[in-house]
Amino acid sequence: MPLAMILAALGSGAAIGLILAGLGAGGSILMTPLLVYAVGVSSAHAAVGTSAVAVTLNALVGLAGHARAGTVKWRCAGVFALAGVLGAALGAELGKALDGKRLLMLFGLLMIVVGLAMLRPRRSEERADVRLTAASAGQLLPRLIPIGLGTGLLAGFFGIGGGFLIVPGLIAATAMPMRFASGTSLVIVAALGATTATSYALSGYVDWPLVAVLAVGGAAGAALGIKGTAALASQRGVVEKAFAALVIAVGVYVALGR
Repeated sequence: MPLAMILAALGSGAAIGLILAGLGAGGSILMTPLLVYAVGVSSAHAAVGTSAVAVTLNALVGLAGHARAGTVKWRCAGVFALAGVLGAALGAELGKALDGKRLLMLFGLLMIVVGLAMLRPRRSEERADVRLTAASAGQLLPRLIPIGLGTGLLAGFFGIGGGFLIVPGLIAATAMPMRFASGTSLVIVAALGATTATSYALSGYVDWPLVAVLAVGGAAGAALGIKGTAALASQRGVVEKAFAALVIAVGVYVALGR
């Protein structure tokens, strides 16, 4: 692997790890474009498969920090993830069957839609004490399962963690605060990413040496992201809007086939 490619992969991994750990969402959608346009992966399917493995590893690193901080709703995450894994398995098979150029074009369009959705204001209602129990199951399960299934389908199709859908989905289903949604989402990102990664790896669409380099960069980025979460808490809205604008811009670039 050329030195320039290694450095680009380290930087890409660090960027995604930083975003995933800091925001709990959105970072994975940039991984495939980074692999294609910055790192130089020539195959769209190989970029998607490699991205899925790297995102899974980065999510696990970020999750460890959130678990120690107690900001993970494990039961809600488990139900969402189980439904999402079913969707991701189906989505991955559909994605592999699509032409690489068309897959990238659709990926770019998805990025534009996601970026615009990120700019929408969120509800302020919060329930920090929400838990999935026998008493609350009748209210929470009909929300968690369909949202998880739909998120998994998109995550598998595009080889993304889906955090940008998972975080608002968790909030909509349970009204948990953002800090819990961010931590909980990483359980689901890891589960969906692992499902997609397995499907693509079995088809030979994963560059394992590149995954190792991305993982090293991702670990460094995740460490910075966890530390920066508290420091940026007061400016989170500004950071999220700036990130949304970046996602839209990259989406336009990818959709136009640049």
